[in-house]
Amino acid sequence: QVQLVESGGGVVQPGGSLTLSCAASGSFFSINAMGWYRQAPGKQRELVATVTSAGSTNYADSVKGHFTISRDNAKNTVYLHTNSLKPEDAAVYYCYAEVVPAWYRPTSYDYWGQGTQVTVSS
Repeated sequence: QVQLVESGGGVVQPGGSLTLSCAASGSFFSINAMGWYRQAPGKQRELVATVTSAGSTNYADSVKGHFTISRDNAKNTVYLHTNSLKPEDAAVYYCYAEVVPAWYRPTSYDYWGQGTQVTVSS
């Protein structure tokens, strides 16, 4: 099985910064993509950013320019570096990983972390 463990959430003032991290562990062959989604109360879960094992990144328009995603393949860890946080960035942030199992490599499976709360408040 695969576990995704997130950390780094908390309470920050508007304009502040946080770095979220997510480490994948368990039995698998590889991880194709990792990323972050978020969900605010009463809203649908939305893409924040993703990064492939080759380093290609994709960002939601709302976070371009003030969020940065990075990945350490050797540690199976993905990071989200945030700055200039706004109240509308407050949400539960979920780690995502597209995992290739060791037992059947032609397929992949999506895994989600439990989420980490980011609160932006003055």
